[in-house]
Amino acid sequence: MNAAPSPESGEPDSASQLAAEQDPDLRASLAGLSQLAAGQVPLPQALTHVAKFAVSAIVGADGAGLTLLQDGVPQTVVTTAEFVRQVEDIQYGLSEGPCVTAAEDRRTVLSGSLDGDRRWPRFGPRVAKLRVHSALSFPLLVGDETVAAVNIYARAKDAFDERAVQLAELFAGPAAASVHDARALLEARTLAAQLQSALKGRAVIDQAIGILMSRSGCAEEEAFDRLRATSRSRSLPVPFIAQQIVTDAVHRARTRPTQGG
Repeated sequence: MNAAPSPESGEPDSASQLAAEQDPDLRASLAGLSQLAAGQVPLPQALTHVAKFAVSAIVGADGAGLTLLQDGVPQTVVTTAEFVRQVEDIQYGLSEGPCVTAAEDRRTVLSGSLDGDRRWPRFGPRVAKLRVHSALSFPLLVGDETVAAVNIYARAKDAFDERAVQLAELFAGPAAASVHDARALLEARTLAAQLQSALKGRAVIDQAIGILMSRSGCAEEEAFDRLRATSRSRSLPVPFIAQQIVTDAVHRARTRPTQGG
């Protein structure tokens, strides 16, 4: 079956809204996505949850994979079943398949007979050997960015129809928001850790400079130059050298005999 384009606005039409209202599995999956966004779940777990919700939302699905993208390049792949992992390995090894097409074209892609689908002449026959014949793939869009792509697979032929496409596109909006929020949370935590590490490194360097100044009577600038020279000669970072100086000074202070002892 040919690809079904998703609405550019990202807003479901009335038929799609009605489909969601009549589908308890989709409602449950959307509710799960809502809780996911509110809970600040770490990125790997968030991706896995979104993939599992996708399987629950689409009737006939046997498994799903979700690929996190960075500038269009696959970064992280999570799957709900081992056979999906095998399919995704084939797809990204070949750089050919429904998820690749969905991400590149920013539209929903549907196939009910992968073995004979001319769009992916190398991918289709290989996954058919795994008894996987149907795929429904769609991008997760946030503005102009494709943050991820979802692949839903079934072993049966023609497992997904136009109603499945409608449900997938309804699912895509909240799923994109959940993935975007989880990625933003990870980036914020990573930045905070980097800043904390930088502040700690600066504090150790300042301590080492003070120790060198007290030992030799040199100026602050000269002490820092000595640190950098040692760093270059030993091919080690300045904070590492500084930490060694501080550790050595602490050790000397603790082992120094006390007066009158």
